[in-house]
Amino acid sequence: MIPAGNTQPKPSRRPLALACFLLVSGQLGFALPASAGDGTFDELRFGATASIADGNLHEDGAFPSATLFFDPFDRGAATDWRDALARPRVHVGGEIGIGNGANLAFAGLNWTFDVSPKLFLEAGFGGLVHDGNLDGSGEDGPRLGCRLLFHEYAAVGYRLDAKWSLIGQVEHASHAKLCDGPNGGFTRAGLMVGYQF
Repeated sequence: MIPAGNTQPKPSRRPLALACFLLVSGQLGFALPASAGDGTFDELRFGATASIADGNLHEDGAFPSATLFFDPFDRGAATDWRDALARPRVHVGGEIGIGNGANLAFAGLNWTFDVSPKLFLEAGFGGLVHDGNLDGSGEDGPRLGCRLLFHEYAAVGYRLDAKWSLIGQVEHASHAKLCDGPNGGFTRAGLMVGYQF
């Protein structure tokens, strides 16, 4: 039923959510068995994030997340922090909004710096596409202005063993006023589990 005053039903975000899910699960389901052993994939992370923004910028619910990392520049061969800067990893992933939260798919570069054999810091930068609210009024969540946004994150991780790690991260996305419209942005934080191939 369409509420009074509206002439069109609200478009469903399920197609983008399904596309993100199929992209990530397709990568995992079809490519991992063939490629995990040959060095194509460096790491898989999965977990969930939640909005940490206040007021109208807050998004309700949790956002299941998965990210694949590639290491085309051989990060393990870095001899010092300067060399590590020249050897970023490449990541691609997505987050699915439960309820009315925005779905998004992202990609970019990231840099990992070891504080100790167990503890590491990480930063990443890239872009994302989303299906969230652009500038409509009367909707919960941030008004984002355009579909393509910059995406950056910072993380602290702890290696449980040679394969598994726990990672806490904070991420932000906005268009940095490079397109017209509001620039509410996403700000989310979450916990990830990493598996190193």
